[in-house]
Amino acid sequence: MLKLITILFVIWSVALQGSAQTFKAGAAIRDITPDHLIPISGGMGEPVMPTAYQGKLTVRALVLEKGTTKVAIVGIDNIGWPAYLGDRSRALIKEIAPENVLIGVTHTHSAPDAYGFPDENGNTGADLDYLNWCVAQIADAVNEAAKNTQPADLKTAVAEAKGKIAYNYYAPRLYDPRMGVIQALATVGEKKGKPIATLVNYATHPEILGTKRQLMSPDLCGPLYDRIESKAGGIALFMNSAQGGMVTADTRLENGGEANDWNECIRIGNLMADEALRIIAPAPIQQDPQLYCAAETIELPVENKTMQFVFKQSPVAKLAEKQTDDYSKVTTQVNLLNIGTAQALTIPGEALPNIGFFLKRHLKTEQPFLFGLTNDAFGYMLTKEDFNSFERYNYISRTSLGEMTAEIYEQAALKFIKESPAADK
Repeated sequence: MLKLITILFVIWSVALQGSAQTFKAGAAIRDITPDHLIPISGGMGEPVMPTAYQGKLTVRALVLEKGTTKVAIVGIDNIGWPAYLGDRSRALIKEIAPENVLIGVTHTHSAPDAYGFPDENGNTGADLDYLNWCVAQIADAVNEAAKNTQPADLKTAVAEAKGKIAYNYYAPRLYDPRMGVIQALATVGEKKGKPIATLVNYATHPEILGTKRQLMSPDLCGPLYDRIESKAGGIALFMNSAQGGMVTADTRLENGGEANDWNECIRIGNLMADEALRIIAPAPIQQDPQLYCAAETIELPVENKTMQFVFKQSPVAKLAEKQTDDYSKVTTQVNLLNIGTAQALTIPGEALPNIGFFLKRHLKTEQPFLFGLTNDAFGYMLTKEDFNSFERYNYISRTSLGEMTAEIYEQAALKFIKESPAADK
C-alpha cells in the first residue's frame, strides 16, 4: 500500500510540474528535396538545370506555446517563399492562427524556383507540382511540431559571431556581425535539459554554390543544421536577417579567388554552428517565459515595371486566393514576436544592413532579432536616399519594388513596435 501511495505521489508531482510550466515547444522536419532534378533559381533571370544533388532541402518548423498563444516559425531551404504559397499552407495548419505562422527562407541560391520568374516571353522554369507538394509538407511539419509540444525552458542570446563567416561585397565591413540564438530545452522526460530546437538568426547570402555549380543544395545551411544537431541534439533552424546589398558568405581567398565549393559550405556552416552554440551556452535559463505574437498587414507600392511584369506573368502568382489586375501595389504580413527576453521583427524582403541596424536599435529589447525574407521576399529594400543614387546600387535598385519600399516599411514597423509590449528583462 505504501509503495502504491509513493508511486501515485510521484505521478502527481510530475503532472503538477508539467501543468505549472505553461511554456511549451515542439519541432519537426520535412525533406523537400524533389525526387528528380528540376531547375534551380538564384533570383530573377533564367533558372539553371542542376546536374546533381549536394545535401537535402528541408522545411523546419518550431512551434512555441504558452496558454492560448501558439506561434510557428518556419524555415524553408529556398531563395524565397511567396505568400501565395504560404497562405495555402496556413489554411492546412490546425490549432494555430494563420497570422501566427511565420514562414521564412534561408535564401539558398541552389533550390527550385518558388516564384515562377518569367522570361521576356512569359515562360518559366517553376515546377508547380513540386511547389504544391511543398505546400503540404510545410503544413505537415508545423502540425507535427504543434502536436509534439512539451514543457520547455528557454535560452536566448545575441552576440558577435567570430571568424571568417560573412562580409559585404559592396563595402566589406558594412554588415551586422551579431548572431541571435534561441534555444528551447526540454524540462521533463529522459531528454530533460536537452535542446528541443536551436534557432540561428544571422545575416548572410547562402550562395557559396549558387547556380553556377549546377547543384541542388541547401548550401551552407545544410552543414550548419548537421553540426548543431550532432553536437547539441534537437532540431536546428536558420532564419536569415538583414543581408541585402550585398552581405554574403566570406569565401575570399588570399590569391583573389573564391572558394565556391561544398567544402567551403562545410567550413562556414560548421563555424556558424560552433559560434551559435558558444553564444547560447552561457545564457541564463528562462523558466516559463512570456510569448507574444502580433501581426500587421502593410501595403507597398510596386513602382518597378519589371516586378510588375513578374507579378502579372508568374504562374505562382496566379495561385493567390484573391486575384487582382492591379499590379501597382502588394500587401504583406509583418509579425512582431516576444520570446522571453528576445524580440523579433519580420522583414518581407532583403533589407540592407543600415535598415537592419536601425530597426534593431528601436526594438524594445537588448536581444533584437530580425527575420528577413519572411512571409514574403519582395526583392531588395533600400532607403530612398540610396535608391538609384550611385552606380554600385544599380542592381539592387532594379530588383526592388521601388524607391519608397523601405521608407513605408520602416514607418509601419516603428509604429508596430511602439504599440507592442517590451520583451522580458
